[in-house]
Amino acid sequence: MKSRSLLLILFLCTFFAHRVAAQTQHGGYEVTPEGAWCWFADPRAIHHSSADGRINKSYIGYIDIHGNIKAMQYDFNSKKQQEVLIRSYFQPDDHDNPTFLVLPDERVMIFYSRHTDERCFYYRISRKPGDITTLGEEKVIKVKDATTYPSPFILSDDPQHIYLCWRGIKWHPTIARLTMPDTDDNVSIDFGPLQMVQSTGARPYCKYQSDGKNRIGLVYTTGHPDNEYPNYLYYNYVDISTMQLKDISGKVLSNIKDGPLHVDKSKDYVSRNPLAVVDNPENSRDWVWQLATSKTGDPVIAMVRISQDKTSHDFYYAKWHNGQWQKTLIGNAGGHFHQTPRLEMCYSSGMAIDPDDTNILYASLPVNGRYGKIYELFKFTFDNDGKILKKEAVTTDSRENNIRPYILPHSTGTPVRLTWMYGKYYDWIVSKQRPQGYCTAIYSEFKGFPSALNTSGAKVGKAQTKAANEMDVVRFNPLESFTVTARIDSLPTAFRGTLLTVGGLSYNITDGTRPQISYDGKTTTGSNRLVTADCWRDNNRGTGGKWYEPTPLTGFELTLSYSNGTLRTYINGMIDQTVEVGQLKANNAYIANPYGNNTLTVRKYKP
Repeated sequence: MKSRSLLLILFLCTFFAHRVAAQTQHGGYEVTPEGAWCWFADPRAIHHSSADGRINKSYIGYIDIHGNIKAMQYDFNSKKQQEVLIRSYFQPDDHDNPTFLVLPDERVMIFYSRHTDERCFYYRISRKPGDITTLGEEKVIKVKDATTYPSPFILSDDPQHIYLCWRGIKWHPTIARLTMPDTDDNVSIDFGPLQMVQSTGARPYCKYQSDGKNRIGLVYTTGHPDNEYPNYLYYNYVDISTMQLKDISGKVLSNIKDGPLHVDKSKDYVSRNPLAVVDNPENSRDWVWQLATSKTGDPVIAMVRISQDKTSHDFYYAKWHNGQWQKTLIGNAGGHFHQTPRLEMCYSSGMAIDPDDTNILYASLPVNGRYGKIYELFKFTFDNDGKILKKEAVTTDSRENNIRPYILPHSTGTPVRLTWMYGKYYDWIVSKQRPQGYCTAIYSEFKGFPSALNTSGAKVGKAQTKAANEMDVVRFNPLESFTVTARIDSLPTAFRGTLLTVGGLSYNITDGTRPQISYDGKTTTGSNRLVTADCWRDNNRGTGGKWYEPTPLTGFELTLSYSNGTLRTYINGMIDQTVEVGQLKANNAYIANPYGNNTLTVRKYKP
């Protein structure tokens, strides 16, 4: 009975995701049918263009309810969209979305971590500049305290280092300086980790933003608004040349290496540090959504004031202007946006400042529309004094909520700019209490995303399909580009051995769950496993640091795509491994160890 209930839950979430993908949503287009993010780990999406124009890509990262950390790469030169499996079987928690950093050699580095219950960060680096389909092996940065929300930066005054900020020591804002990756992609910490702030509140929430040169700005609260009433908002910046924390005027507040800056919400603290306090309400709970820098170099903040009973959320646009914080009311955002009553009542629907034009902000606000009260996206344009000039609807008549908007940095002039979550949301983590978790899709205003991806990018020829009995062979010309797709409907638990053979190349499974590519005496083991984190549905809600026994992928679609000496493997449509194998030598394909009603399809492509 228990297994039937789990299957029903899986079916309903999958059904809902596909229903969201199929339906019309006025003002947006689907990036991926299953994905979510929190709003504190950034940049969760970026755009990068190389000086010579060979790289012109957008990258969007997210995590799904099965614990798959994923990213979408869109290449504007080739008009090609690809989805990459960064890490399978991760804690299914939307706080764990990946963040991106473009290295000086234009390779892309991707960070991710569990939600507050593991003492390390994970990262992977693309082997080729600008191409996250070529991710190298997973690496680990070990620290002494728990980690959440990695926010990485490279600054022009110190191009030899990576600065990483996160919620770490004592659940407070933390910083470390990392070396650049060596030839094996390893990095080390050569400064820190050090706690920057010590609050009277237990959990300050912090957003970071760099000027790209020598400053990392941070805006943070006294603590979590659930626990703090009132809850203040503070602004400081890190001067990386001295590793000092300063207020907006440049006054030194602390030397980071000597210990954290102590902050509180007393009148005495405000009088002593007036330029370090953005908002000190008497009767509301502040929270922060974004920090950006205007063209004049001044900070701009998207913030929310939440009522004492947490049922009313007012959105504000705060701008440093004429020597003070100018705060403009955007509108009331109702209460919490999600589907679960009395849970996370301080979860607002969200805001996003355009980092390339801070006079523009997007907000998710409730509207009584055709399908009831739905959160829709609106674009606000401000003048230089912070006054609202224009309000425009971005989405209308949506069936589900449009929430947590985000603008890709450095994306001006590209079609992929505004992105957001769309759908139903029950909780930030998958658990026995709320197994639905976050049944959301990722959307964008870009019309160019294809509804079905052609994994090879070439013209599709006639397909050959056979039921995969062990000796059935599909023959083809290995000199051509091709894909081989095996639908594995049943696979024994802890299977080991060769699953698929193509042109003298074998796709093997080792340790019961980890794939390997073997060809011409060489073996490449993947970083991911053929499992999911659906096991979290059997366990209580929380971040206890456990890795539960994974749920095997007993049924899945495996695709091998070959072209010009490069082999890519896909698991359920997501790129898993990219391996340089050179010229294949044989001319057949077969499933070596079939179970159940497996099928094998070969599609030939023009080279």
